[in-house]
Amino acid sequence: MTFLKYTTQEMLAQRPTVGILKAKPRLPFYAAFENIRSLNNVGAMFRTSDSALVSKIFLTGTTGQPPHSSIDKTALGATDVVPWEYLKDSRAALLDLKAQGVSIVALEITKESIAYTDLTYSFPVCLIVGNEVTGVSDELLDICNAAVQIPMLGRARSLNVATAYGIALFEILRQYRNLGIHHA
Repeated sequence: MTFLKYTTQEMLAQRPTVGILKAKPRLPFYAAFENIRSLNNVGAMFRTSDSALVSKIFLTGTTGQPPHSSIDKTALGATDVVPWEYLKDSRAALLDLKAQGVSIVALEITKESIAYTDLTYSFPVCLIVGNEVTGVSDELLDICNAAVQIPMLGRARSLNVATAYGIALFEILRQYRNLGIHHA
């Protein structure tokens, strides 16, 4: 079989405008990035959030904020279309989401975590991703409905935070689409 790749020009021609994307219905997924130290990771997670139509990103603690050249480099325009908000006090914001019926799930390695594919996600859902070294804070873990992790089969015990976020987010998207609700 021969596969014909799209040219860069063909791909850009299919790209929706910022106006179309801002008007597009977002899915019932939220993300909270807590104390992410790498601006490249923040940008990559914006880009991944755009691809899954995340409703809103909460940047918390010491997580960098757009506009910043290192975020923009990896976000490729996603900071212009994904709604986001900076919150110094992430706990209060997440407690507010939880009070509104949003399920709070930490992407974190804990003794109680289950595989990210074994959780049946409740919608709407907020996925918390923590610092590259220290993970999700105990303060936020205490308010979570669940903690999920990606099973590691080799020597490494964890993945890059942006990579892990993408893997977990697309499992959430898969489960949502299996409910028969398709926005895109």
